Amino acid sequence: MEALGARLARELRAGDLVALDGELGAGKTTFTRGLGAGLGVRGAVTSPTFVLARTHPREAGGAPLVHVDAYRLSSALELGDLDIDWPGSIVVVEWGAGKLDGVADDWLQLAIERPHGGEAESDAEPRTVTITGHGPRWAGLDLAPAG
Repeated sequence: MEALGARLARELRAGDLVALDGELGAGKTTFTRGLGAGLGVRGAVTSPTFVLARTHPREAGGAPLVHVDAYRLSSALELGDLDIDWPGSIVVVEWGAGKLDGVADDWLQLAIERPHGGEAESDAEPRTVTITGHGPRWAGLDLAPAG
C-alpha cells in the first residue's frame, strides 16, 4: 500500500482529491503514509481520527498533503465545513464514500479490499485496490501497474 501511495504521488497536484474506502485495517493510512513519502512531506503521517484533518507541509514547498478521516462525519456538508484549502492542497479523505458530492468535481476513488480468513491478518497481505477516476481531471489517466 505504501508503494502504491508513493507511485500515485507522482500524478498529484494542488486541487486533487483522493477518496479512500475500505474496512478497518484495509491499508488506508498506510497508503497515505506512502503518498506522503512520495510527496516529501515533513513529519510522520498518522491517522487523523481524533483531529479529523491534519495538514502535512512538503519539505521542498508546494501543495501540502491534507489527510482527512471522515469516519465520524455524516455528510458532504460537514466535510465541506472543515477549514481546508481545497484548491491549494492535495487532499486524501479516508471513509469518503457518499461524502464528496459538491466538494469537488474531480476525484480519485480507491476501494481497498483485504483478504479474510485463515491465519492472522497482517500489513504484508496483498490488497485488491480498485481505482476509479471521477471527472475530466482523471479521464484517460492510466494508473495500471507497470510491467
